Amino acid sequence: MQLDNTASVDSTPSGAGQPTSTREWLSVLAVAVSAFAFVTTEFLPVGLLPHIAADFHVTAGAAGLMVTIPGIIAAFAAPGMVLAAGRMNRRHVVLLLTACLLISNIIGALAPNLTVMLLGRALLGAALGGFWTLATAAATRLVQPKDVAKAMALILTGVTCATVIGVPIGTYIAGIASWRAAFAVTGVLVALALLAQFWLVPSLPSHTAMRWQDLVRPLRDTKVRLALLVVALLFGAHFCAYTYITPFLLGHAGFAMSNVTWLLLGFGIVGFLSNLGFSKAVERNLTRSIMVVGVMLLCAQVALPLMAHMQAGVAATLMLWGIAFGGIPLCCSVWMQRTTPDNAEAGSALFICIVQVAIAVGSSVGGLVVDHIGSPDVFRLGAIIALAGLVMLARTTTRARAARVLRRNRGTAAEVL
Repeated sequence: MQLDNTASVDSTPSGAGQPTSTREWLSVLAVAVSAFAFVTTEFLPVGLLPHIAADFHVTAGAAGLMVTIPGIIAAFAAPGMVLAAGRMNRRHVVLLLTACLLISNIIGALAPNLTVMLLGRALLGAALGGFWTLATAAATRLVQPKDVAKAMALILTGVTCATVIGVPIGTYIAGIASWRAAFAVTGVLVALALLAQFWLVPSLPSHTAMRWQDLVRPLRDTKVRLALLVVALLFGAHFCAYTYITPFLLGHAGFAMSNVTWLLLGFGIVGFLSNLGFSKAVERNLTRSIMVVGVMLLCAQVALPLMAHMQAGVAATLMLWGIAFGGIPLCCSVWMQRTTPDNAEAGSALFICIVQVAIAVGSSVGGLVVDHIGSPDVFRLGAIIALAGLVMLARTTTRARAARVLRRNRGTAAEVL
């Protein structure tokens, strides 16, 4: 896939090419299943936070480190894994990372205290950063060029399916058995994902080893830096508040734990449908799609604490939030692909790095707010961060429009001469 590197956010690939075969689509499906397993494991503590905090005798903010720690480790692992992998076959690397994910779940199920749990979560972070970097870059190699956006949407469907099935089912299992059982069941899921990778993902040889210079070169481009900043703000806005959604629903909105499970399920379902819808929208107008999901995220976080005493309003607002987050990962990942068309792995590494930093910082700051101020205030913080992201997106769009006008004027002047 070759794009004009000076193109705006809305650049789209061209060329019909050969149709993607069934075998190629199955390989994408295997990666999507693995993405499902990774995201289920990463955000499983969101639904289990009250149970784990009570069992380990720690605060909700301290238990939130189970989300913060993987984010910190993954931020370093994303670029580090690409550099360390060198010319290793990417298929072998992905299999190894998924095996590490399985070990992380086993540790989570057996952890006697928070310290051991965090060690297992650190292993998850190391595997997570490398997996997302290689998996998103692999989407450009597993299918024909014209189907790259659809392949990315399918892989990210694994993310939204994890919120549909993974987190709510984990919450349900914790309700009828224990939070340890939720980690054990997730471990079985990871084992199945590992088998799917082994049988379906083809060899993905790498003929060149990425150097540090290759990794940082995209950062010299102003468009890349602005895109990464917007990505950081949108993801940070989401995770600073979503990490602590369960304590808010239980303690301030008056929901029972069984109802929280259904609300998280609804959040995931609308997110899944949103992902499918935005996979078509990004092809028509990527900038507008990002702006729409950002505005919805902002509105949901402003409204949620105001609706705290109206359970129907809380449920409706949470569904709006689900629609927003269903589109954010897809829109942002496609944006990064189009902004770094000549170096997919470097762009993917930078994207995953900044997302994980946003998750770590967002969940950490959110935990401080929850522990020292209160759950409702964390949504107000998320709204402020989302607003900052929309402002930066508007600036990025303005710069891209000005650049197009300048190029058009130069072209007109050249024709006159």
